[in-house]
Amino acid sequence: MKTYDIIIIGAGIAGAALSYELVTKGFSVLLLEQYTTPQNATRYSYGGLAFWSATTSLTSELCNESKQLYQTLSQELNSDIQFRELDLLLTISQKNNPEETAALYQRFATPPQLLNVNQACELEPLLNREAISGALTVKHGHIHPEKTTQAYIKAFLLAGGKMQISQVLEIEPEDLLIKTNTDSFSCKNIVICAGGFSRKLLQKSGIPIQVYFTHAEIIKTPPLDLRLSTLVMPAILQRSELEADSSQNDKLWNQNNQLGWILDVGAVQFQDNSLCLGQISHINTNPDATIDSAKSEAALRKNIGTVLPDLENVTGDLHHCLVAFSKDNLPLIGEVNQSNNIHLFSGFSNPLVFIPPLARRFVNYLAGSKDEIITQLSPQRFLSKQ
Repeated sequence: MKTYDIIIIGAGIAGAALSYELVTKGFSVLLLEQYTTPQNATRYSYGGLAFWSATTSLTSELCNESKQLYQTLSQELNSDIQFRELDLLLTISQKNNPEETAALYQRFATPPQLLNVNQACELEPLLNREAISGALTVKHGHIHPEKTTQAYIKAFLLAGGKMQISQVLEIEPEDLLIKTNTDSFSCKNIVICAGGFSRKLLQKSGIPIQVYFTHAEIIKTPPLDLRLSTLVMPAILQRSELEADSSQNDKLWNQNNQLGWILDVGAVQFQDNSLCLGQISHINTNPDATIDSAKSEAALRKNIGTVLPDLENVTGDLHHCLVAFSKDNLPLIGEVNQSNNIHLFSGFSNPLVFIPPLARRFVNYLAGSKDEIITQLSPQRFLSKQ
């Protein structure tokens, strides 16, 4: 049995970026993924890069690092990740006051500009002017998340990394042994990048952790003839409130509970003219729970049609994935409780912005460099608050 320096569990963008950074630093790395075509949050992401949204010195530093890193990432990985800049349009519903909504964004590094209804519809002609009281706009980075992940994996493999399609069944913390449906693997360190499944994997190994997940549902379309000019999102995201409320009581997550759901209307069009539409977020503490897809799709289409009427009945399929989050909207990076060699790299609230710079920082940290940001993001930061 070959022993690796580090085994990464999960080949979404978190696992892919971290694996690449590790192997280029000289670590021997095995990347494990259970699906040939991953069914994860990366695949169903909008691809947005909110460099403008920093609210603290920590997030400002990461946003600035990320923006600089993305300028040359396609060249570094030798693959086109479709990095570009879009107009983000944050729609304000009829029930919300535009000026009051705009005031909520003044804490961000680059506050979006307030638009009236006519200005919003000029920027995005597909909008239903009767559904909004105004909108906010700001320049927003954008990538193709799947292509970016595959670019990282391709570069990782070319640099000597190993990848295997296997489902992780059990982690033995004491022996640092990973049992899968195909083989067992030994290593010196394990990093769990399994997104919404991270909590389940750690709990099965007897390790409690304060990372949570939503069941997210979106509609993906094939390439379409119509043209969406902006990336559309609601100015007031209900998902943020749902996540904050559901992570207050850890006891609720120790058994199967349904803690509510919300629907946020959004839309983005990729360079091949395909779209991602809407998002429903369910808080169900069972990661394997079955969701009523027919009901979800009907609700999504109806609400999308209210804001963007031309998109209500377009060809497309509903997809489901788990999305990880934390108590404080910051990721959990580093050693988990009760272990010196099992690490977590999950719970990102702004994943496509934060993952590339944090993957690079975390690898340097594992190689022995001190890093104040990585220290602040330790999963053990919540233990003192219990």
